Amino acid sequence: MSVASNTPTLILASSSRYRREMLARLRLPFCAVSPDIDETPRPSETPADLALRLSVEKAQAVAAGRPGAVVIGSDQVATVDGRPIGKPGNFERALEQLTRLSGREVQFHSALAVTDGVRVERTDIVTYCRFRILTQAAIEAYLHAEQPYDTAGSAKAESLGIALMESMRSDDPTAIIGLPLIALTGMLVSFGLDPLQHAGAQA
Repeated sequence: MSVASNTPTLILASSSRYRREMLARLRLPFCAVSPDIDETPRPSETPADLALRLSVEKAQAVAAGRPGAVVIGSDQVATVDGRPIGKPGNFERALEQLTRLSGREVQFHSALAVTDGVRVERTDIVTYCRFRILTQAAIEAYLHAEQPYDTAGSAKAESLGIALMESMRSDDPTAIIGLPLIALTGMLVSFGLDPLQHAGAQA
């Protein structure tokens, strides 16, 4: 999609359907391009540092081939006791994850980067999720219903996974879904893309 000639093109450096749906809330025209980067953690890299580095690398990888565009990169890493929790991939691993997370607090690092190919803005929004004490029957019922095998922590908070939670704390309620829209809006405004001005121009 194109935007007005006096504003830069907006690109989401992601193949995630969830992030596309989140960005669409801001009503800015954009396109999504999947970044091609190595997401392997570095030795001794903290989960927060990993999420920030990958968000920047995703944005820069796409921006390198699209001069003048504003590119958004984002990455999320879930942790317990400072250790990362990956995507389970299947029922058995998801069952193991949620059994381990029952009654525990999980930190979700939702890192965000925006670049125009010259300047880079970045931030990490942390969401603290405490899981309810879960029975195996409840876990299995959830997994069969939602099959959250592509989600770190095996819980999709944007849908039925919210029923697994006892509490959730964050400066940005959209961060848990993977794209912190409050922080992103401020960044986009600094790059000349104000969602409210765009909405006013379309009215």
